[in-house]
Amino acid sequence: MDIFRGWGNYVERLKANWGKTITDGDTVVIPGDISWAMKLENCCEDFKFLNELPGEKIIMKGNHDYWWTTKRKMDDYLAENSFDTIKILHNNAYIVGDTAVCGSRGWFFDAENDGKVLLREAGRLRASVEEGLKLSNKLAVFLHYPPAADAMRCDEILDVLAEYGIKKCWFGHLHGESLNKYQKFTVNDIEFSCISADYLKFIPKLIEKQ
Repeated sequence: MDIFRGWGNYVERLKANWGKTITDGDTVVIPGDISWAMKLENCCEDFKFLNELPGEKIIMKGNHDYWWTTKRKMDDYLAENSFDTIKILHNNAYIVGDTAVCGSRGWFFDAENDGKVLLREAGRLRASVEEGLKLSNKLAVFLHYPPAADAMRCDEILDVLAEYGIKKCWFGHLHGESLNKYQKFTVNDIEFSCISADYLKFIPKLIEKQ
């Protein structure tokens, strides 16, 4: 990522800021784009880096995570390599304190119009929220893609959020100049906030204090 504007020396910056901010009792949600690897077995160095940082990590799929596979295969891979501080969020949810963490990759408002993929992503978001409600009536919902911008909408994703009364949602994906417009916005009474690493200046953001 060093070739992109604002990402110079980002690994060292992230590691230092994480160490100052996060303790082993904290849980950090990373909403996608975890590794450039094309296959799961090639993610070892990236997962090792994350695993050794303080706290528990809940990771989600981003549009660049081509290594992503079934949850069972990913869970097995993490266990086999003793990456015991990393959890996969995929059609499921996790309880953190009194809050259920749920979410999915979602779909981008201007992504290629593939109806089957969009419906699948909406279904995964619904499945995660349903699992979250089995754990708590207090939800924290994350997406990789922001589902709206200006007059453009990804209604299938927005409809799921509205159906379950979600009022806040955090997302990644956006970088650079796009962050000037879409750092935070509200659609259908749902507040969306960007938590991309470069936007946060590689400092983990407090979402909920337990």
